[in-house]
Amino acid sequence: MNDRAAPGDAPVLGRPAEAAPAAPAGPAPGGGSASGAGAVAERARRRRGGPAKGGSPLGRARWTPWLYLAPALVVLGGLLAYPIYQLGLISFFQYTQSQVSGGEPTTFEGFGNYAELLGDDQFWQVLLATVLFAAACVVSTLAVGCALAVLLTRVRALPRLALMLAALGAWATPAVTGSTVWLLLFDPDFGPVNRVLGLGDHSWTYGRYSAFFLVLLEVVWCSFPFVMVTVYAGIRAVPGEVLEAAALDGASQWRIWRSVLAPMLRPILTVVTIQSVIWDFKVFTQIYVMTNGGGIAGQNLVLNVYAYQQAFASSKYSLGSAIGVVMLLILLAVTFVYLRLLRRQGEEL
Repeated sequence: MNDRAAPGDAPVLGRPAEAAPAAPAGPAPGGGSASGAGAVAERARRRRGGPAKGGSPLGRARWTPWLYLAPALVVLGGLLAYPIYQLGLISFFQYTQSQVSGGEPTTFEGFGNYAELLGDDQFWQVLLATVLFAAACVVSTLAVGCALAVLLTRVRALPRLALMLAALGAWATPAVTGSTVWLLLFDPDFGPVNRVLGLGDHSWTYGRYSAFFLVLLEVVWCSFPFVMVTVYAGIRAVPGEVLEAAALDGASQWRIWRSVLAPMLRPILTVVTIQSVIWDFKVFTQIYVMTNGGGIAGQNLVLNVYAYQQAFASSKYSLGSAIGVVMLLILLAVTFVYLRLLRRQGEEL
């Protein structure tokens, strides 16, 4: 009796059937080359909601962040775009108290307000003072904030907590309150600073440069906590092994900051620098309160206070709007140039 089953017979119970040799896989009918496993993977991909085969996952990933940002962009667009539009629109018209009250019709001036502004010598003096004052505030704020951030990593928990609370208290103080306190500290008659320094009845707000210096101290005092907290958080994210290796190589604290920490914290420093430039360039409250509206004969005017005087003190709303547009363009240009310089240095932002 032959033990092998015929080709058409069923396998014999208790004895495994011999496996038939696998036929070589050939091309699918019609010239296709997709296998069964590929079809199963394609169906699984579609079931998961992924892109169909042959789609562009990179294109979809490129738009995903914008979908998450869309709600915030819509809100910011409504809160910022319309006021900026109105600001630019008013700057092209003759818009004074007469037009506001309806006594005279509003007339289109084109670039007349900008021509008047650029032809005013006081505008260029105020612009120069604003740029120099803002630059001094930004450099001082970054220096103090970064130094204290490094100090926070060197002290124990209790001093660190005390410094953080003191800094956050300065940060949370309203600008009007902080300006008033600093005026009292430097008051010619009752201020403790003059008594400690032996300056008698010296008035810090009388001279132009001493008044700017006093305002700079207040601006740095209320601005450095943002830089300190942000940079401190970035330093804590740096691996400790990197700092230990630099210390073992004999690097000083300044060299560790300049060669190790600063390059690693470049994105964070970029953010705090741009924020500081914007805040210090458009400072208003400290100058207005501490110099009584711009100092003697306007010697301490900055662009924001100058725009306020033109728009509300002189009722030249269109000229004040033109100053606001010029400030906006300057800040956009400074930010754009700064980011371009960083990109040329190969920094990822």
